[in-house]
Parts: sequence; C-alpha cells; structure tokens
Amino acid sequence: DVVVTEAGFGADLGAEKFLDIKCRHSGMRPDAVVLVATVRALKMQGGVKKEDLGTPDVAALERGAVNLERHIQNLQKFGLTPVVAINHFIKDTEEELNALRAVCAKYGARVALARHWAEGGAGAEELAREVKAQLDSGAAEVKLLYPDDWSVEQKMRRVAQTLYGADDIEVSELAAKKIAHFTRLGWDK
Repeated sequence: DVVVTEAGFGADLGAEKFLDIKCRHSGMRPDAVVLVATVRALKMQGGVKKEDLGTPDVAALERGAVNLERHIQNLQKFGLTPVVAINHFIKDTEEELNALRAVCAKYGARVALARHWAEGGAGAEELAREVKAQLDSGAAEVKLLYPDDWSVEQKMRRVAQTLYGADDIEVSELAAKKIAHFTRLGWDK
C-alpha cells in the first residue's frame, strides 16, 4: 500500500515543516517525494507575462527553472530526490517539456508528465509508475536539517542558510523575547 499526503507549498517552507517538524515528532519518514511543476509557472518566473504564456519560449522556461532547481536541491539536502510531476497544459510544447526534463535530469530526478486534468486516472498512470519506481529503488534516506536539542536561533539560522541561501539571521529584541518565552514553555523542541 502507498499512503499519499500533501506536505504544503514548496520544498522550502512546506517540505521543511513536514520533514523537520512532522516527521521528527511522528517518527515517520517519506519513501518518495513528488514535486509538482508547470511549464507555465516556470515561464512566468522566467519573465513571461501571463497573457503570453501560450507562446512557446524555451529560454524563459530555462530562466525560470532556477526556481525548480532550488526546490530539487532543497529536497536533496533532506536526502530525497523528488519525482517531478509536470502538470501538463494544452499549449505546452514538446520542446518546452524536453527542456524541463533536461533540468530535472541534471539532478537525477525522475520526471512524469501528468495529464490527469484531461484524462482522469489514465493521465496519472505515468506519475504513479515513476513514484512506484522511486519507492522500489529504496533510495530515500531522510536527513533532518538540525538536531532537536539545538536552540531556536540555531535552527532558524540553519533553515535560513541551507534552504534560503541567507548569509545569517538577525533576531530583533522582540523576537528574542518571544523565543525566550517559547523556550520556557518547552516549544523549542
């Protein structure tokens, strides 16, 4: 049996909370992760205006793909290489889809074209096969970003630097007071 859950938006905020908080305290670990992407979103992140998304533009997709690459890299920091589900839109071109597949291949990520919006369950079979292959590979070995006994500031710094690329964090006086209060209440773990 396979249990599927949605962890939240993005492989920074959503995945980090799911892995570092929910998985830490439940003791459960995912055996596979699906990261959803669209050609349209990556083109928009590459500078294409919404009204122009139907026009093929591989260069814009490649510019916007840095966002997807970061999410893949973030998941790999947790020991997970995702299956990338490309939610297909009717105006996606084969050239754009191939460019997106190439981005994923750089990181060893499996890719599946998801057409369930148009084809129902049959349109999700490729994704199901790729997830099953990922599960069968036994490749997942979840690594949490920090130990439970670190201070809140150490945990914040690790997340900010590791997932968001920050140089460091700055804790305001008000935030420091709230962190001290949370720590007194035992919420730092």
